[in-house]
Amino acid sequence: MIISVASGKGGTGKTTIAINLALSIGDVRLLDCDVEAPNAHLFIHPVFEKQQIITAPVPQIDESKCNQCGKCGEICQFKAIVPLGKTILTFPELCHSCGGCMAVCPEKAITEIHRELGVIEIGRRDQIEFIHGKLRIGEAMSPPLIRAVRAYAKPDKLTIIDAPPGTSCPVIAAVKDTDFVLMVTEPTPFGLHDLRLAVETVRVLAIPCGIVINRAEPGNNLIGDYAREESVPILAEIPFDRRIAEAYSRGVPLTEALPEYTETFRHLYRQICWAQEVGV
Repeated sequence: MIISVASGKGGTGKTTIAINLALSIGDVRLLDCDVEAPNAHLFIHPVFEKQQIITAPVPQIDESKCNQCGKCGEICQFKAIVPLGKTILTFPELCHSCGGCMAVCPEKAITEIHRELGVIEIGRRDQIEFIHGKLRIGEAMSPPLIRAVRAYAKPDKLTIIDAPPGTSCPVIAAVKDTDFVLMVTEPTPFGLHDLRLAVETVRVLAIPCGIVINRAEPGNNLIGDYAREESVPILAEIPFDRRIAEAYSRGVPLTEALPEYTETFRHLYRQICWAQEVGV
């Protein structure tokens, strides 16, 4: 089973839920796909054993062969290759590595070189296998690196994915083809607004989902009313508790600082299994 932990906005507690769920279950593979700002390792403290550099193919022009026909520029929808007079300009940061320019070039003047996107680090903490990606500084294209991290999700083992925040391309790359998406939100107007977007996105992908309310407050029914209207189950609530914030600020997982929450997260996992089974 592959569980993605996502949120419509940053700062809702997505990483907190992902790491404590992994720690409570034990024998899991935890993938931090928030490659632009990975932070799960700050709480898991894995021993890293291996590193892998991830690259993407981008075009390189041999101007001695180029006849300036312009076909490469016509096929590129992202303007990563632009004929300009007798020169062909390339913009590797915009390239989506489709290979179209190389395929249509009649003079075979285009070859591919590899541009570094970032690195994947692989490690372990006890029974938890941990993998995260770190995007190269200044790099704009995170989905290829996210997909490389996602490749470590195997059907033979429970996998928990800490997805990027939001609802754009990086999130789609992280949650696509997973078995269940756990939406983490907070009971605020901003939290509700972005939760709506996230639920709509997951429904387009036809993935079952459920909600965890973080920093829940008694009497605040903002998220509960929405969940009932949309028939999305609320699987757990984590209270607004100063002790939790203090543990987080020290880099201590919630289940270690307050062990009584271990059963809360185990119950959450059982709820996910139920929700995934009935396909909510």
